Amino acid sequence: MKHSVKHSATRQTRRGRGPAHRIGRSLALVLPVVLVLSGTLAVTRVNWSGDTADSVLAASEASSAKASSAKAAKRAPHEVLRDRLLTELQEEDPGVALTHLQQAVNERPSLAGHCASIARALGRAAVKVYGPTRAQSYARPVCDTAFASGVLAAHS
Repeated sequence: MKHSVKHSATRQTRRGRGPAHRIGRSLALVLPVVLVLSGTLAVTRVNWSGDTADSVLAASEASSAKASSAKAAKRAPHEVLRDRLLTELQEEDPGVALTHLQQAVNERPSLAGHCASIARALGRAAVKVYGPTRAQSYARPVCDTAFASGVLAAHS
């Protein structure tokens, strides 16, 4: 008789560790990761400087407003930003343009998908303006190594 009681208790314990238990364990592992990532993304979207006049995107939008409204309406934000940064590269230096690219991507994460192509365009333009050696000296880890690959592509 004791054997059958022990057996039914074991079966009850196993039944308690079914799908609900597995789901609970999965949530216990995944939920903290999701919370940390969402918190990290929220922090990166905050304008910590408190100064909206410093925004690269605001400056690029202001310059595009000066252009004809019909033409500016057809251009995507990443195209406006790219053109603004290419002008900035020629007027100042690639380091300033790369810094403003990083700031724009931080302020507006929707631009992140275009970051590498903009950085490559800046790299190619830097080679034309500064030559390959000096252009490479401005490389930094904005959008991974896209600027450096643009310098290399223009140099080859």
